[in-house]
Amino acid sequence: MQTLRKRGVRTVQIATFALATATLVGCSTVQTPTKGDPLEGLNRTIFTVNDKLDQYALKPVAKGYVFITPQPVRDSVTNFFSNIGDVYIAANNLLQLKITDGVEDIMRIVINTVFGVGGLFDVATLAKLPKHDNDLGLTLGHYGVPAGPYLVLPLFGPSTLRDAVGSIGNYYVNPLSYIHPDGLSWALYGLNVVNTRANLLNASDVLEGAALDKYSFVRNAYLQRRQYLLSDGKQSQSLPNYGDEAPLPKYDDVDSGAAAAPAGTQGAAAKASGASGAAAATPPQAASATGATTGATGTAAAPEAASGSSETPPLDLNGGPETTQIPAGQLVPPTRFNFPSFKLR
Repeated sequence: MQTLRKRGVRTVQIATFALATATLVGCSTVQTPTKGDPLEGLNRTIFTVNDKLDQYALKPVAKGYVFITPQPVRDSVTNFFSNIGDVYIAANNLLQLKITDGVEDIMRIVINTVFGVGGLFDVATLAKLPKHDNDLGLTLGHYGVPAGPYLVLPLFGPSTLRDAVGSIGNYYVNPLSYIHPDGLSWALYGLNVVNTRANLLNASDVLEGAALDKYSFVRNAYLQRRQYLLSDGKQSQSLPNYGDEAPLPKYDDVDSGAAAAPAGTQGAAAKASGASGAAAATPPQAASATGATTGATGTAAAPEAASGSSETPPLDLNGGPETTQIPAGQLVPPTRFNFPSFKLR
């Protein structure tokens, strides 16, 4: 009976695994996968599973952790794990022959461990020692190993094929992996995950509110961040190519003998430009020929008519039959309310 029961349980387990595999394979096809992400269908499926686990398990635990843990305690926990992370950061900087960064990381470890009570306080930052970011995936990339396709790892999130291999090495370099008993080691790993998630609560809220496609946003942000770290923050900003745009118009081709606008139209334009202080739009040659501008209204004088006559017809600014007629080259304030007007010369 026990043998049959074990076989039945094993059969159920195999059927469940087969069903899960079939589901993943069925969801792992995308009509047009993005370049650099050939496994987009499978990645999206794993991303959705991770997102649901975060939404219903990890995020509530992180909120509870924030609720019951004071901010100074959370800062000390963050500093503790950051000090431990400096160990493999220093190792990878030395592997990449970044001697200065590696020595600074070692000094950070010593100072924070001795004077920071085991790393609970970040004294090294107060001593102006910079905090670096490095891992084995970046070390492999430093020596020319290609990143490979983008991957979303179950429970671990975004990665690439190179970074996934490097994370295995990071596990063996991390001092937490050598703590005994094993239960304490895994408990510290769990505390680090919850504390890290608690520090990212605000960022996740912004992501949920801003990103239309969370998967694409996370993927692009991760790949750009890794490229930035791989280039030591010195990647060149390539300017866009605007060579295919239409050339700018040539204003020097304007015909100097073009006819001016009618007098009534120019008078209305002069009134409108007086409110904004802009000059009347005239060709350069015509504007230079007139040469007269007014200081009160900030408008340019109307150019001479294209007929070639030296005298221009008078302008009627008030619009009535009993108004004073003045030459077009002189502008006066309108007398709409029968106030006396004076010529401006």
